[in-house]
Amino acid sequence: MEFNPAVLIPVYNHEEAVGITVVNVLRYGCPVLLVDDGSGPACRDLLIELSQKHSDHVKLLRLECNGGKGAAVKAGLKALLADGYNHAIQIDADGQHDLSDLPTFLEVGKNNPDSLITGYPTYDQSVPTIRYYSRYLTHIWVWINTLSFEIRDTMCGFRVYPLKDVVQLIEEEKCGNRMDFDPEVIVRWSWRGGSIKNLPTRVNYPLDGISHFDIWRDNLLISLMHSRLFFGMLRRFPKIIWERING
Repeated sequence: MEFNPAVLIPVYNHEEAVGITVVNVLRYGCPVLLVDDGSGPACRDLLIELSQKHSDHVKLLRLECNGGKGAAVKAGLKALLADGYNHAIQIDADGQHDLSDLPTFLEVGKNNPDSLITGYPTYDQSVPTIRYYSRYLTHIWVWINTLSFEIRDTMCGFRVYPLKDVVQLIEEEKCGNRMDFDPEVIVRWSWRGGSIKNLPTRVNYPLDGISHFDIWRDNLLISLMHSRLFFGMLRRFPKIIWERING
């Protein structure tokens, strides 16, 4: 199968950073799909301008209402599959991902076309301390819910998805629509026996200083997600153990 990837960037009110992010992606010759997750006028107009200025390489999918990062990613994955791409490289709009690592992600994705490639961050001094330590609470739950240490990081939004399989997954199983999407989809991928490759990637926080993580809403959604996955793991426990023994 020919490796035919596109970069997927979900965007919500990152007008100060997304233009630089798009320009940096285009240096590597990748087509880009911007998914506008109900942004305000300033970001909306900039995204339209970017898609027109770089019309040969950039497409824009506009969602009228803000549904959350997960909803935007899911819409983008389905759109890219419908457009004939077979892999999506998900990156964040705010410039936190070091795109000099993009060729490595592309190469590993090309050589492992059936695997989900996920980054695990190496941070500089810009990372907020509370974010650095609190993300390990999610990691611990994911290790419990997969009965494995296979996934190095569950929150990183720098990933390569095999489109056919991941779209089938999100159509058949519930995955969160907000910040709970990234950890949930990779756990459910693991439950299906999907291959996972971990790559280190540098992370900076962020170009425009804006985070859309809602401390109350998103922590509640993530907590509910972990509870849902825990009971799902219990139902799958014999199967998971059997596969671990015979894997």
